[in-house]
Parts: sequence; structure tokens; C-alpha cells
Amino acid sequence: MNDQAANLRKLAAQSISLNSEKNTHFIAITSGKGGVGKSTISANLASVLARGGYKVGLLDADIGLANLDVILNVKMRKNLLHVLKGECSLSDILIQISPNLTLIPGDSGDEILKFNDKFIYERFLSEASILDGLDFIIIDTGAGIGGHTQLFLEAADEIIVVTVPDPAAITDAYAVIKIASRFKSEQFMLLNMVKNESEAERIFNNIKRVAASNIGSGLKLELIGALSHDKAVSRSIKTRTLFSIDTPASLPSVQITEIANVLLRKMEQKVLIGQNRNSFSSFFKRLIDQF
Repeated sequence: MNDQAANLRKLAAQSISLNSEKNTHFIAITSGKGGVGKSTISANLASVLARGGYKVGLLDADIGLANLDVILNVKMRKNLLHVLKGECSLSDILIQISPNLTLIPGDSGDEILKFNDKFIYERFLSEASILDGLDFIIIDTGAGIGGHTQLFLEAADEIIVVTVPDPAAITDAYAVIKIASRFKSEQFMLLNMVKNESEAERIFNNIKRVAASNIGSGLKLELIGALSHDKAVSRSIKTRTLFSIDTPASLPSVQITEIANVLLRKMEQKVLIGQNRNSFSSFFKRLIDQF
């Protein structure tokens, strides 16, 4: 585990790849159905990246079921909806979870993208510059492919689709992949609660084979990793803590760290081949333009 953390810090120190010119990378964590561990994965992945030295924002975009405040055991008084209503500024709602990790609270209602007040949006975009120094924003989207979720998936740089070894969850995950393939030719999959690596690879290969037959060769689907079914994860959920912090030597903690490493390597490659500069304000502007 110490080697994993050392590798993460080493990657963070390579400023020529991700940190020389601040470019925020937007990673949307999504799923076909609820209950597959999407939010828990989002929180732990964000925490691992933050402990590796990256500046990370965790955006709760699960419209209708925003719950990252519960998972992180923090009190949330106001959220993005209050900002968009003009009731407070963006800086008022940000919650510092750790030195490099900031929670951007979403709303548990469905109004967050319904406000079209031009003045408030312009003010919001101006205020959003306070988050432009982040290296990553992990977006915990809603389950399924509803209108709001699709907006976040389209605007994100990368999509990670989470599923578990359950026929209904796998079917719904494939539906998300198929719809998202209209605007994202590259997607990642993450298998959660698996018995072992072989089970994860078998499920992924089946999904990939169906996708190749029905969606076509234009889709590049890649398994970014898998998390084993482990009591450490369920225990952390009950105690409102993060398993990657509570039990750093557990198998899921080692696996989520490796997933973070794979993600960093992928992002590094994209930067090296040339990628447009990105920021929170430009990301949210894309959301507004789509709505």
C-alpha cells in the first residue's frame, strides 16, 4: 500500500503532465441503476487523488438523491441550487473535506438546472473561477440516463460506468454505455462488489462483445478496474467514513488506488498528445449551453 501511495505522489509531482498549466479534468462516475456503490466509489476515488497531492473537487450531481454529504459525514446547509437562485455565493457552499479535497454540494431536488436568470448565471460563472485551480473534478451523477445526467456526461472529459455482478445492473449499465456512445466514443467501466478479478473480466468481456455487435467499432470500451466485495466497504458506509482511509491495507483500498493510478496515466497521455485547457467555469458554461 505504501508503494501505491508513493507511486501516486510521484505522478502528482510530474508537473509537466497535469499541473504546469492548470487544466481541470472532469470525470463523471455514473451507473445504470442505483445501489451499485457509485457515490462511495466517487468519494473514495476523489480522496485517493487528493491524498496523492492533487487538488480535487467532488461535485454531487446526483439530482434527486444527492448524498455525498452523508457519505462524508458533513453538514450541508446550502448547495448549488441556492447559488443558482442567487441566495448565496459559490464560495459559501464549498465544504473543505481535507487539505486537497473540496465538496461541491448538489441539490436533492430536480430544480438545479431549471433556472435561466441570465444575470445570476453570469455571476455564477464569474464566481466559478475560484475552482479553476483544481486538477480534477469527480462528478457523482445520477443513475440511469435521464436528461440531467446526460448533460453532465456530455460535458465531462471521461465517463466511468459502474456496475455490479447482477443481471439487472449489467443490463442497465449497457443501456447507459449505448446512449452515451452517441457523444463519447471512449468510456471506462468499473466492476464493483466482485468475487475476484476473473469475474470482473468475464462480465466486462461479455458487455464489450455485445457492445461491439450492437454499437459498432467506433466505441472504445475499457475496464479501468474492479473492487472486491469486502466487509471493509460496508462497514465504512455504516460509519460514514471512507474505506480507503479507514482500512488502507484492505483489498478494495489497494484496488481503488490502482484505479486512480490508471486514471492518472490515461490523463497524462491525453495531455501529452494535446488537450484543450478546461476549467470549472467553462465546464458549467457547457452545461448551461446544452440545457
